[in-house]
Amino acid sequence: MPEPSKFLLTDSQIPSAWVNVLPSLPEPLDPPLNPQTRAPLTPQDLLPLFPMELIEQEFCPKPLIDIPGEVMDVYRLWRATPLYRARRLEKALDTPAHIYYKYEGTSPAGSHKPNTAVAQAYYNKRAGIRRLATETGAGQWGSALALACQLFGLECTVYMVRISYDQKPYRRMMMHSWGAEVYPSPSDRTHSGRGVLAATPDSLGSLGIAISEAVEDAATHADTNYSLGSVLNHVMLHQTVIGQEAKLQMQQAGEEPDVVIGCFGGGSNFGGIALPYVLDRLAGHGPRLLAAEPTACPSLTKGKLAYDYGDTAKLTPLIKMYTLGHDFVPPGIHAGGLRYHGASPLLSHLVRLGHIEAQAFPQLRCFQAAVQFARHEAILPAPESSHAICAAVEEALAARAEGRPRVILFCLSGHGHFDLGSYESYLGGKLQDYEYAPREIEVPAMAD
Repeated sequence: MPEPSKFLLTDSQIPSAWVNVLPSLPEPLDPPLNPQTRAPLTPQDLLPLFPMELIEQEFCPKPLIDIPGEVMDVYRLWRATPLYRARRLEKALDTPAHIYYKYEGTSPAGSHKPNTAVAQAYYNKRAGIRRLATETGAGQWGSALALACQLFGLECTVYMVRISYDQKPYRRMMMHSWGAEVYPSPSDRTHSGRGVLAATPDSLGSLGIAISEAVEDAATHADTNYSLGSVLNHVMLHQTVIGQEAKLQMQQAGEEPDVVIGCFGGGSNFGGIALPYVLDRLAGHGPRLLAAEPTACPSLTKGKLAYDYGDTAKLTPLIKMYTLGHDFVPPGIHAGGLRYHGASPLLSHLVRLGHIEAQAFPQLRCFQAAVQFARHEAILPAPESSHAICAAVEEALAARAEGRPRVILFCLSGHGHFDLGSYESYLGGKLQDYEYAPREIEVPAMAD
């Protein structure tokens, strides 16, 4: 019998609770601040944007939070997701390393994003909300929320970063098919969008700008809440189903990872695969945890740990995170989901404490790794996921150079079926690398 390359779980093994790292932290997170008063944020401050059940999860002291039955019913449409061993890639790299990947592209939206979109739509429906407003970069989050809103009977408005709106039309079509309305950001629908257009009519947009538009939309409509696909604690929480499943599947494979890797923009899929392993590290053991980000938008590797706004128009709370500055507009790289100026406060905190390391990778090297992966493992990855693949390949080559085995686990966060234009540009030699140009990072002055 050949050795197995695919590791599956039954429906009964899908995690029934989300893992919360907050109560296990050796040092508490710095509190988010009210953008008007600069005082620590209260749950009431967030009520114009989020339902109370999600607000409670943002600050929850419980180590486990039960997943509601209605959310579990939807999860079973695609969870548990498979874990694969990349034996063909290992052979091509001539490495003693064992490479495993947790594949989240089997969800209806094609990425890990529905793990939190479904939960957020459920809690908003319970709170009596009629519509959700959100932003999206590459379109994976927007399509996930459009699906979730359709399943729970909510309307959905998506502000899609202009460069991705133009680059990825079929993501737009997917959102439209699930009933969402989609607008290129910056748009003329909001005060913040009109302000950007007045200053920069040909703006490529950014997640910071799109967040401003979505937050403004939600704050100015009583029947509408805001929904965020990354960064916040409750989003990290919902994504921990990824790492919990991966740990069970690695047990099936009879191995423990030496390094766990995920691409990094705001932190959602990296947090999903890594946070269950963070608990092991906090207990004194566990693998290295490596966040792979783009050189064009390297918030963890070149950003500043400071209080900053999560959006360009300064409508969001001030949060302590690694940031490139809330007014930073990154180049139009094809990994649109990684074009965010900041990072999850929780993951930023863990970077500062030394439990997470980060490395930045250039666009061309990531596409090279993605094509190599597709030609050996048959899955065409999303450009965002290519950063994790690139990091995994480098780890495997390091193992070959050292002549020592190494077990590598990475999260393949989504497929690239709607990113064929990006691959066409890469294979046609039309892409270029971008390096972050050092700049003075704008950090808001704190009140005394």
